Amino acid sequence: MAFIPYSCQNISDDDIAAVTAVLRSEYLTQGPSGPAFEKAFAERHKVRHAVAVSSATAALHIGCLALAIGPGSLVWTSPNSFIASANCALYCGADVDFVDIDPVTRNMSLSALTEKLAAADKAGRLPDMVIPVDFAGFAVDLKEMRELADCYGFKILEDASHATGASYLGEPVGSAYAHATVFSFHAVKVVTTAEGGMITTNDDDLARKFRLLRSHGMTREPDQMEGEPEGGWYYEQVALGYNYRLTDLQSALGLSQLDRLDQWQRRRAEIADRYDRLFAGMPLRLPARLQDRESAWHLYAIELGDDVAASRADVFAGMRQAGIGVNVHYIPIHTQPQYRRLGFERGDFANAERYYDRAISIPLFPAMTDEQQQKVVDAVRGLIG
Repeated sequence: MAFIPYSCQNISDDDIAAVTAVLRSEYLTQGPSGPAFEKAFAERHKVRHAVAVSSATAALHIGCLALAIGPGSLVWTSPNSFIASANCALYCGADVDFVDIDPVTRNMSLSALTEKLAAADKAGRLPDMVIPVDFAGFAVDLKEMRELADCYGFKILEDASHATGASYLGEPVGSAYAHATVFSFHAVKVVTTAEGGMITTNDDDLARKFRLLRSHGMTREPDQMEGEPEGGWYYEQVALGYNYRLTDLQSALGLSQLDRLDQWQRRRAEIADRYDRLFAGMPLRLPARLQDRESAWHLYAIELGDDVAASRADVFAGMRQAGIGVNVHYIPIHTQPQYRRLGFERGDFANAERYYDRAISIPLFPAMTDEQQQKVVDAVRGLIG
């Protein structure tokens, strides 16, 4: 049997035709596919605005900037995430801190956040922004977090890079509670544009800022200019922005992929359900399940139980040797050299570290067959004894 990746893109003939049509058109970038992709994504996620950008990292960056994060600001995020969830604040000159995870959901702990906010309030330095992360596609406790945000006066920039297609309290992730939400379209994500991202919001003013910041801070809209237009060629740079635009080629691919999102979501859930059944009784901790939310199942991460004699390194190596593309998500951000230089150290966030020490992400992707899945389960069983 061929190598089984932990995840992989799904490219159809329709996807290829959509990209080819753009290649044969007058526009390779900044054409009609971009706005069409944004409109379809906003409608699917029941949100007023969706702004496409070159990556989820770019979306996090302009999200911070548009929400007034800068030197002197304080941003809190989860240590169990990709480094971009924290780096975006550093890009803006802000200070970064972390809130430990819940050991069951592996997301930012609501109780830890509540306690840390109370202590920060007494100390006189509350965060300006909290970036909760929907790890593996499983939504955080956004309703309660928004209540805390309104109480303590911070903004929420939800990192839903894993959560395209997920739902929370009966609605798509990204449609409510957060001030803005970021999605990723990297090649291994639920929907791909090869590289790319989206930031959604219900706030008209924020959406305008996002669009400005993704394109050099430049506008051709007369109502955004400081002077009078001199002619049809005229533009003004009214802010310091970036070249974070998504091409029409990528937007066409994303728009085509979006048509299959519901189909993929069902298949991912089926595979996750079957993993739950096949792993039942093994000394493993499996992903959380809550009735009020449905994961996008971007990842299926298991944790080795305390009574498993084999080390995580041995299980990881054994799976790879068996032709199974496991991975580990994530090395806690605060243990990285960049963040150790900022004063963090191992031991600061025990739950995130404990999860990391025992975690392995195993294959899950819509095209995965039952035979491939059985091979994964059999390999895990053999390696953990």
